[in-house]
Amino acid sequence: MITIYHNPRCTKSREGLCEIENLNQPFEIRKYLDEPFTEKELKEVIKKLNIKPIELVRTKESIWIENYKGKDLTDNQIIDALLENPKLIERPIIVNGNKAVIARPKEKINEIL
Repeated sequence: MITIYHNPRCTKSREGLCEIENLNQPFEIRKYLDEPFTEKELKEVIKKLNIKPIELVRTKESIWIENYKGKDLTDNQIIDALLENPKLIERPIIVNGNKAVIARPKEKINEIL
C-alpha cells in the first residue's frame, strides 16, 4: 500500500496528495505533524529514500537556522533534530513498499509506482 507522509498546510504536499488520489490505488495518509515518526520509522523511511538524513531537512526553516545551521552534526544527531522538530522534514514523502521519494516535484511519484 502507498503511504503519503503529509502536511495539509503545505502546497507541495497537497499537490502530492492530489497526484496519489488520481492513481486510483489504495493509499493511506499519515499527517506526520499530528502523528510524529518514531525513530525506527524515520530511519526506515530514510533508508527507503536512499538518502543521507541531512537531505531530508528543510534547511531554510528558522528552527534549523537558529539551532543547527553550521554545526557539525552526525546522522543520528540530524535524525534526533527531525524527531524533535518534525516541521523540519521535507514533504511530501511517498512510500510504496521498499521504495520512497520526496515528491518535489509531484511527478517524482512515478519513480516508485
